[in-house]
Amino acid sequence: MKYFRLIWAGLWRKKVRTILTMLSIVFAFLLFGLVQGVNQGFNQAVQRLDVDRLYVTPRDSQADPLPISYYEQIKTVPGVRAVSFWSYFGGYFRDSRNPIPAFATDVRSLFQVYKELKVKPEYLDAMEKTRTGALISETLAKKYGWKIGDHIPLGTSIWTLKTGGNTWYFDIVGTFDGSAYGGGFPSFYLNQSYYSEAAAFGNSQTSLYLVRLDDPQKAAQVASAIDAKFANSHAETRTQSESALMQRQMKQIGDINFIANMIASAVLFTLLFLTANTMAQSVRERTSELAVLKTLGFSDEKVLTMVLIEALLLCLFAAAIGLFFASSAFKAPQMVAIFGKLGIPNVVVIGGSLIAIGLAFVSGIPPALRAKRLNIVEALAVR
Repeated sequence: MKYFRLIWAGLWRKKVRTILTMLSIVFAFLLFGLVQGVNQGFNQAVQRLDVDRLYVTPRDSQADPLPISYYEQIKTVPGVRAVSFWSYFGGYFRDSRNPIPAFATDVRSLFQVYKELKVKPEYLDAMEKTRTGALISETLAKKYGWKIGDHIPLGTSIWTLKTGGNTWYFDIVGTFDGSAYGGGFPSFYLNQSYYSEAAAFGNSQTSLYLVRLDDPQKAAQVASAIDAKFANSHAETRTQSESALMQRQMKQIGDINFIANMIASAVLFTLLFLTANTMAQSVRERTSELAVLKTLGFSDEKVLTMVLIEALLLCLFAAAIGLFFASSAFKAPQMVAIFGKLGIPNVVVIGGSLIAIGLAFVSGIPPALRAKRLNIVEALAVR
């Protein structure tokens, strides 16, 4: 642009004020990127969930158990291709600050339900032959330096042993690739048979059932048939799709979408006053300079445009830095471990850019109009 250097010089006329304002915008859009990135990431993750998989949970509370005997009965429901289950074990390695997402299950049926997980057949065979076997994710193995053949202890504050104590020992017989689900997916599996034999209580129960369908279009019918089979029993069920279960669990935490939007709105609303004050002060301090520009032949419209472009540079440049830092934060190992390869969706970047443009115009128009209407004689007389 022909007058870019002039606009840039005006922007940095008060360096400390400009830097502080830009830092405020950077942190605001960093927070916006993180909050909305997590929000949109969850929404996209829900949309990508498998449509041919159902979850059978207790009807009233997911904290209640289900009888392990339901396993064989669910297999007989028409439309069911494969059935497996998860019995929550939890546990920790060495210290309670190192929780392990451990579940008791039948690994062969589990990997038939979760076709996205990749495992070598010999590892499944080894689990069936090893009573105390454990199948773990490659990520978990890398985190703790575990390898096949290791004999490891897991402590638990829930499932005590019949022999007394709360330390269980497992032999790692294989690993699997769970990268399709990110860091939050259960990554340590033990044999249900060992769990049932050794646990002091709860050994005839499981947390939930996992069902893979023959035809995803018949999901509603199969879900109704499963729930009807256990209606009026002492442990009634609620069968729902993977996405429905995820949304239900998220709502138990809170309305993430509402919380994210409220946080972003509050931050940006506050930022609007800060940016508007900065632009207003900048124009007031340059009243005589703007009058000189008009004296040299700059039209009212040109002066107005220069002030608006100055506001755009301030907001867009700082917003871009904030969104860049937010995007980089999602690539940090700690964030990947929590959310997987989430990243910031394009819709957040585009939305952030539009908000920055809107912020620039709303905060820049009042001082720009003032500059446009500036009377040269009065301004030069410093009235």
